[in-house]
Amino acid sequence: MKTARAAWRRLEPVHGMIYFVPEARRRYADLGLSGRAGYFTSRSAAFGRASAELVIATFYNFNPALVRQALDGAWDATTPQQVLDARYAAAGEALRRRAGIHELPALDEVLTLTRRAAEAAREHAQGRPLFAAHAALPWPEDPVLQLWHAQTLLREFRGDGHVACLLSEGIGALEALVLHAATGDVPVDFLKASRAWPEEEWVDTRERLRERGLLDGDSLSPEGILLRRHIEDRTDRLALPAYAALGDADCERLAELAGPFGRAVLEAGLLKLG
Repeated sequence: MKTARAAWRRLEPVHGMIYFVPEARRRYADLGLSGRAGYFTSRSAAFGRASAELVIATFYNFNPALVRQALDGAWDATTPQQVLDARYAAAGEALRRRAGIHELPALDEVLTLTRRAAEAAREHAQGRPLFAAHAALPWPEDPVLQLWHAQTLLREFRGDGHVACLLSEGIGALEALVLHAATGDVPVDFLKASRAWPEEEWVDTRERLRERGLLDGDSLSPEGILLRRHIEDRTDRLALPAYAALGDADCERLAELAGPFGRAVLEAGLLKLG
């Protein structure tokens, strides 16, 4: 389980950069999508003309008012296919021109292993709506975009499982954010700005979590640490069907080879918060 998580985490920057790079923002703007509309339409375009309510349900931790405002009129300006095309074009441009991952010697092997895992995940799509929608998209021809697509599938596969874990533990959307902020892994100001929950709701939620014994001040309590660990472990277990298809040796091999790809993205500055 630890090896599978390492393989996913080390390669995750290859997918995650799409939410930060200017290449994506420019291409979405060319379609008439400004502000947050680019993010919400591009990640949900695999559904088709996704409603705000579908995005709220599947993305889970965004303020519903933000989603409704961002998507208001968005599908009148463009089509899901145009947005998907723009997303793939931006991913390829950023990963090639700035990260240079097409020049890494292990690309073919990493792609083979990652695609095997992503295709194995397709046999376990039930209950994973974001993953299933993306898994129905055709595979790109370009190897760099194939790798990006494969990691996108693995990210959404894991993410849908994570949402299921949160629901089963009675952790709501804003509660999940506040607990995440309490870990210190991501700056709290970034989480507040990107998810756009009103400050009074954030404060009220934090107080409820203190009353539940999950927070000690602004930090996780011992009970909160145990709960977070439990949720992450369950998320890992739910993600295992994809990586189990590789077997132990190939999973370890992917974890070993994935590092330079993630580092190339980080060193190129493709994951700068902002």
